[in-house]
Amino acid sequence: MLKPIFLLSAAVLFAASAASTIALAQDATNPAKPTAASQTQAKNLYARDCALCHGDNGDGKTDLAKDMKLTLLDWTDPKSLGNRSDKELFHAIRTGKDSMPPEEEGRAKDSEVWNLIIYIRGFSKGQPAAAPAPAPAPAADATKPGN
Repeated sequence: MLKPIFLLSAAVLFAASAASTIALAQDATNPAKPTAASQTQAKNLYARDCALCHGDNGDGKTDLAKDMKLTLLDWTDPKSLGNRSDKELFHAIRTGKDSMPPEEEGRAKDSEVWNLIIYIRGFSKGQPAAAPAPAPAPAADATKPGN
């Protein structure tokens, strides 16, 4: 009699755990609070699973990307991820995108993926934004002396 109750309880707990993972991924804000340790872990995850195609610095200019004829975003450019939410990035990392394979839960926990997104966004920190176009020089006034 107790065996079915335990099995049912385990199934309910498993379903609740899966639902909370899905809910976390669907949240538009990144729940990760970066620490030195979590960002070191994100850096290691990036080096292991991402850098081969996206480059050590995130510029997307790698031999593999060229060989596969991939045009990857240059994450060192502050504008490259500016219009993408962390939720979108999480989804792309988790499920894969085009030629990019998914980062399965067995390789990285959700919290590690959220920290990876913070790490990736950090590639553009300190990079100068595009300089604004210079203002046109004022026209010389022929009536003033010295012009």
